Amino acid sequence: MPDNLYSIIGAALILLFAAVWFFIKKKSGPSIPDALRPGKSLPDFAAADEQGNPVQSSQLIGFPTVILFVRGNWCPFCTRQVEELTNHYKDIVDLGAKLIFVTPKPLEITRRVAEFFEVEFDFWLDDQLNAVKQLGLLMSASVPGDHRKEYGADTVWPTALVVDAAGIIRFSKLSRYVIDRPDLKVLLNELKKLQG
Repeated sequence: MPDNLYSIIGAALILLFAAVWFFIKKKSGPSIPDALRPGKSLPDFAAADEQGNPVQSSQLIGFPTVILFVRGNWCPFCTRQVEELTNHYKDIVDLGAKLIFVTPKPLEITRRVAEFFEVEFDFWLDDQLNAVKQLGLLMSASVPGDHRKEYGADTVWPTALVVDAAGIIRFSKLSRYVIDRPDLKVLLNELKKLQG
């Protein structure tokens, strides 16, 4: 094969990889908001518990906490994430941590899963998306059309936080794609770091 043909193939491959990288970068979601970066204090935000009682994120001070912002039970990736964490709930509790799910709508299906496994994590409801907007996690017009009548058009960017007992964010991950969720081992390792 002539040398110039190798050069042409090499240049074409470089252009192809650059185009793919650009496409992925363009299609990926936003970066984590400044207020939720590691090292910052968790902003005080309000939600409601499953009984409709008001709750504040400041109530979590004193406990290491994993906070997950999930889109709802209509999202198969969120439901799978909740089920996975349900199966490993005891690992989280054994590290002295709380597990909080913040969602725009009640997660009836995943709550039943949690009850089946006899775990006690909490669902916090942000049905008006006030906390989501405050934290910069709004995912506009992202609810599929057939679910919008019940859930509305807007939802939350799936996000995971690990917060220490003093209320300082130690880990934050905003999903770059709707199918992207942090590895459970990463969350557990972040909690283990708080033990030392």
